[in-house]
Amino acid sequence: MSNANADNVDVSDLRAAIPAAAAALSAEDRAGLVNALKNKLQSLAGQHTDILETLSPNVRKRVEVLRETQSEHDELEKKFFEERAVLEAKYEKFYEPLYTKQRYEIVNGVLKVEGETNEAVMDGEGNKSAEENGVPDFWLTAMKTNEMLADKISERDEGALKYLKDIKWGRINDPKGFKLEFFFDSNPYFKNSVLAKTYHVVDDENEPILEKAIGTKIEWYPGKCLTQKVLKKKPKKGVKIVKPVTKTENCRSFFNFFNPPQIPDDDDDIDDELAEELQDRMEHDYNIGSTIRDKLIPHAVSWFTGEADQGNEYHGLEDDYDDSDDEDGDDEEGEDGDKEEDEEDEEEEGKGKKKRNGSAKAGRGQQGELPPLCQQQ
Repeated sequence: MSNANADNVDVSDLRAAIPAAAAALSAEDRAGLVNALKNKLQSLAGQHTDILETLSPNVRKRVEVLRETQSEHDELEKKFFEERAVLEAKYEKFYEPLYTKQRYEIVNGVLKVEGETNEAVMDGEGNKSAEENGVPDFWLTAMKTNEMLADKISERDEGALKYLKDIKWGRINDPKGFKLEFFFDSNPYFKNSVLAKTYHVVDDENEPILEKAIGTKIEWYPGKCLTQKVLKKKPKKGVKIVKPVTKTENCRSFFNFFNPPQIPDDDDDIDDELAEELQDRMEHDYNIGSTIRDKLIPHAVSWFTGEADQGNEYHGLEDDYDDSDDEDGDDEEGEDGDKEEDEEDEEEEGKGKKKRNGSAKAGRGQQGELPPLCQQQ
C-alpha cells in the first residue's frame, strides 16, 4: 500500500478499527486516534490487496464488476433507510392517540369501558373488597413477561414499579437519538414523578453507534434506594464488637438503568480491556432501551397478557454482574437481619458473560452490564 493510499484511508474502515468505547467518544476525541491507527489500517488494506493480487486477471475483473454491483446495492439500501424513517415517523403520529388516550386512560382508571359495572368485587372469602381501579400492575406485569427486562427487575423493585403509570418514547434530532420517559404516581421510594433516559447516537452506514446515554438522577427517600443494599457483617468468633459493622453494596435493580455506563473524560485511561468492557456495557444498555422502545411500548398489552412472541432473540443470555465476595469469609446479613443467600445472589445477578459478534455498534446483541452506584441524596 503506497503512502498516498495511506493518507486516503476509508473512514468506515477506520471506525471499524476503533474500539467501541473510543468510537463512543466525541468527534474531536476520535480524530485524535486516527494517526495511531493508520499503520494498522495499512496492514489491513494490504491484506485485502494481497487477496486481489492472488486472483487471475479474468477473475479479478469479475470481482471488480461485483464490487460495482455492491455499490449500487448500497445506494439503494441508503434510500430504503431514508424512506423507512419517513414512513415510521408518519405512523408514530397515528399510534400516539392509541397510547395516550385509550391505553393510558384505561390502564389508569380514567376511562370506563363499555360493559363495566359498579358491582363490588368479592374476595375469596365472600367479602366485598375495594373496587380495582384501571388495570393494576399493568406495566410491571408487562415488563416481567419480557425476558430481557424481567432479568433486570429484582423482587425489591416490584414495589416501586407498581406505581408506574406510563412509558413513552420520542425521537430527538439535535443531537440525534431517542428519549424514554417513565411516569410514576407519588410513591414512598423516590421523589421524581418522571424518570427519563436519553440515548445520543450517530449513524454509521445506517446502523446506530451509541455516543452516550443520559439518565435522570433518582431522588431516593432515605433508606429507600433500590440499587444498593446494606449488609450487617457478623464478627468473627471470639471477637467482641460493641457496634454492628455494616457495609453497602451495589445490587441488581431495574433502576440501575437510569445511571448508564459513562466514557472516561481522559481517553488515555481507556486501555483495550476497559474498551471491551465499556463496549459490552454500553451495547447492553442500548439493547435494553431499544427493547423498551420497539417491543414493550408498542405491544404492552400483549406482554401483559403473555401473548407477545418471545422468540429466541434473548434466550439463555445473562448479565455479567457478580456480587463481590465477602471479605475474610465472614457471613453477612441484610438490614432486616436475615442471612444473605450466596446462591440466590449468584442466580439473581446472572453470572457469566455471553458475547455476540464483537460488534462495536449499538445493535441487537446482548451484553453484560455492571450495575452503577446509586445516586442518593
